[in-house]
Amino acid sequence: MKRIGHKGADAIRAGNTIESFHAAVELGVDMIEFDVLGLRDGSLVIAHDHLDAERREPIPLAHCLDAFTAPPLDRVELDCDLKLPGGERELAAELREHGLLGRAMVSTMELSSVRAVRRLDPAVRLGWTYPKVTRDWTSRRWARPGVIAALRVMRARLPRIAARALPRLEVEAMWVYWPLVGRRLLEVAGSAGVAVNAWTVDDPRRMRALHRLGVDGICTNDPRLFGELA
Repeated sequence: MKRIGHKGADAIRAGNTIESFHAAVELGVDMIEFDVLGLRDGSLVIAHDHLDAERREPIPLAHCLDAFTAPPLDRVELDCDLKLPGGERELAAELREHGLLGRAMVSTMELSSVRAVRRLDPAVRLGWTYPKVTRDWTSRRWARPGVIAALRVMRARLPRIAARALPRLEVEAMWVYWPLVGRRLLEVAGSAGVAVNAWTVDDPRRMRALHRLGVDGICTNDPRLFGELA
């Protein structure tokens, strides 16, 4: 099972930073997932959204990729989570220029971006992130009952959705919100040759359950928790 650090090791060092990436590598992750955002001036930076980019000085994408060509980050894979449509050409070009196509993946909730990157550079490894969400509704107490009910429906429907979509999308992985991961989805994805990575899991009991279920990867804010899977 692939051990993936969300934004590096966001529970230990502020995520989407080189320091957080280093912390994740020290804890033995196999892959680091980080956010890629296109700014209004057309540049690409490492940030979750525009508010995040305004609150701090985000790392330019090129500088981030430079870090992955040198120790200690040169020994792990990377997943570039493209947050919004746009910037697909620049992202694919930067990955190729840095010689990272073999180690890097571009994942996104935006199907238009998946298709755009596939057309631009067939050598880029692609991931489809599901579902498409803009905020964490589970953090709002008043919304939780409705969210839980919706997740049950989505979990039941997702295998059929995946069976139709995966052959057309030509992705290497599905990045799936962990409550939606079930045995049937894993069977459908496996038949299509697509890995399933569960996000974002910060509870060791859930990690163990997903590990037993047979997910291909788990993405967490706290890579220290992987030690409890042994």
